[in-house]
Order: sequence, then structure tokens, then C-alpha cells
Amino acid sequence: MNQELLQTILEGARRLYPREVILLLRGKRRKDVIELTDLLVPPLARYGRGFAEIRLHMMPTDFSIVGTVHSHASGNMTPSNTDLNHLFGAILMIAAFPFTDEKNIGVYNHDGEKLALHIRES
Repeated sequence: MNQELLQTILEGARRLYPREVILLLRGKRRKDVIELTDLLVPPLARYGRGFAEIRLHMMPTDFSIVGTVHSHASGNMTPSNTDLNHLFGAILMIAAFPFTDEKNIGVYNHDGEKLALHIRES
């Protein structure tokens, strides 16, 4: 992921705070590495206090979607059971309050295991 994409995620989370934001992550998967390239706004997503949801029946057929990112207004980066049970794609990214930098981002797989996040310069 590049710095510009990271800043876009964090800015979106700050703007909707205290409501949660949810976005789709588009990227390329090569073996055990996922390179994020774009963000997509899911159609008819709902953003609320303590939740953000997408309507799966409205999701585009796009095999380049590798996961989602959503915010936690509480500041807790740990995925909930609901987060893991509704994971769409290969990864779940959580942006936690105060949404300042990569220290406020966690990336997880389907099992809730934390993955490494590498930020490239734009």
C-alpha cells in the first residue's frame, strides 16, 4: 500500500467519526503478498455509531477486491467476531481512532491473525 492510499483511509475515518466507515480494498495477490492499489465505496453502505455495513447482494462482481477496511471509533484495533464472520475477501483492515498514521491500522486474515503492513512512499 502506498502512503496516499493510507492517508485516504485515515481521512475518511476522521471525517465520519464517530460513525464508522467501510470501504472495499482492491489489489493484486501474489503468493502470500497482497498489494493494495485502490479503494472502492461499496454501493448503499451504511455508516453508524458502532457499525458499518455493506449489502452483499449489491456488491460488484470484481475479482480484484481483496478485502475491506473499516474504522473503529473506540480506538480498539482488534477485530470482533462479527468483523471476522463478515470478512469479505482475503483481508480485513481496521483503522482505529485517532486515525493519525499506520500505527492506527491493523490488518488481519480470516482467523483473526495480525498480518504485516508495509507502506511504500507515493
